[in-house]
Amino acid sequence: MGATQTDVLRLVLGKAAALIGAGTCLGLAGSALLARLIAKLLFETSPLDPLTFVTVPILLAAVALAASYLPARWATRVDPVEALRYE
Repeated sequence: MGATQTDVLRLVLGKAAALIGAGTCLGLAGSALLARLIAKLLFETSPLDPLTFVTVPILLAAVALAASYLPARWATRVDPVEALRYE
């Protein structure tokens, strides 16, 4: 009630970015720990390939942030009185 569309967009995307960041950190830590298990299955590449460990998380984070943008835009168009009425 009283927040601008920019404030709502920033709030929703900020919460999404926090979840994306936490998931990325946990995923990187888990994959670094489990990389030793699959080292024998890899052919001509190291289990901790730097290019892969940088590129893939950035790409996945960008896709997740883009996917959270549409619901954030939808949230900016919701009338607060209507949202509270059905809550």
